[in-house]
Amino acid sequence: MTLTAVDPTRTSVDGADPLRDARTQLADAVALLGHSRGIYDMLATARRELTVSVPLRRDDGTVELLVGHRVQHNMSRGPTKGGLRYSPDVTLDEVRALAMWMSWKCALVDIPYGGAKGGVCFDPRSYSRGEIQRVTRRYTSEIMPILGPTTDIPAPDIGTDDQVMAWMMDTYSVNRGHTALGVVTGKPLTLGGSLGRASATSAGVVHVALAAMDHIGLRQKRATAAIQGFGKVGRDAAVLLERAGVRVVAVSDQYAAVRNEDGLNIEALVRHVDSTGQVGGFDGGDTCLDRDDLLYDAVDLLVPAAVEGVLNAGNAHRVQARLVVEGANGPTTPDADEILENAGCLVVPDILANAGGVIVSYFEWVQANQAYWWSEKEVEARLRDRMQAAWERVIETARQRDVSMRRAATAIAVDAVASAHLARGLYP
Repeated sequence: MTLTAVDPTRTSVDGADPLRDARTQLADAVALLGHSRGIYDMLATARRELTVSVPLRRDDGTVELLVGHRVQHNMSRGPTKGGLRYSPDVTLDEVRALAMWMSWKCALVDIPYGGAKGGVCFDPRSYSRGEIQRVTRRYTSEIMPILGPTTDIPAPDIGTDDQVMAWMMDTYSVNRGHTALGVVTGKPLTLGGSLGRASATSAGVVHVALAAMDHIGLRQKRATAAIQGFGKVGRDAAVLLERAGVRVVAVSDQYAAVRNEDGLNIEALVRHVDSTGQVGGFDGGDTCLDRDDLLYDAVDLLVPAAVEGVLNAGNAHRVQARLVVEGANGPTTPDADEILENAGCLVVPDILANAGGVIVSYFEWVQANQAYWWSEKEVEARLRDRMQAAWERVIETARQRDVSMRRAATAIAVDAVASAHLARGLYP
């Protein structure tokens, strides 16, 4: 028997420090709002954290020990909500930061959740489907004491999908003795999933991207865009931007980037990625770029839709885009925010831009609780209305306070969570 240990104490990957960035943003919002140090301390620290061992029997009979986390940042406004990530880069501090950002995201779009996040440190691409199922079921059973439809509701994230959510739901339901459709969202339609959920985050990104273009006087039909990441968010964002008339000239994934000044054929690129697993080698791209060079392309719109910390103090000065719409969580550090703002680049923050996923997750949870499902047209209309209302609120707050969109969005969200906490009071 072979036993491989994973160090759960790692706090950063490639120099990124998402928890520091999240707390810096929180401190700025607390100061802007005039809240006390006690409010900052409470919101800077997760309400509940659970780190678990996840032993896995591999297909060859060996045993490998993985480490998983689940962090529930705040529950003042309702049960916690947040994705489950399978990645070799998962760290506890990353999960803490992502859970905090989820709290702000839920509050900003006014849905009754607090933020949570989960992760298991492994690369699912190197494991069989059966092994991934065993990881999922063991992880679910280990975090079950803090899981539940009225307690904490996971959803798909990097490295996970609707099948992983189905396994989580089944594991929880079997152990509880009844089917609990509302324990996760992002499930298959046959198990209570919602129409429109798969592309909801991307749709939200595009809704606010088009609104931001109008705001800065950029015509959609003449605009160019580059998208970093061609996964759950970036792929459908590229499709929807192309449909809106935006010329998507560059796309990257974790391996490479492709570019075509006349605009990539996104439908053909999707077929290429489906058959090869990567954007590299696409015949419709005139130029193959280094993966990270796409961030500095001379385009109107940049959508970082991969991981956190890709725009930082070391490279933000190279960004040429007029508009950055954050499809990923935490892709821009506070230092980079300042550099981009001084350069006249409008940054639409993650807690607004990619909130479409959690909005439709909320719709799925509501439908499961009611055992009544909506049409795709209804879901899309409700999503559009929520995103538009949040956009208008952030723009107006930014104007009134004369601050960036990120500072405005974070202040709105932090104030909502702090107000809920103060209204409830301390116990005992």
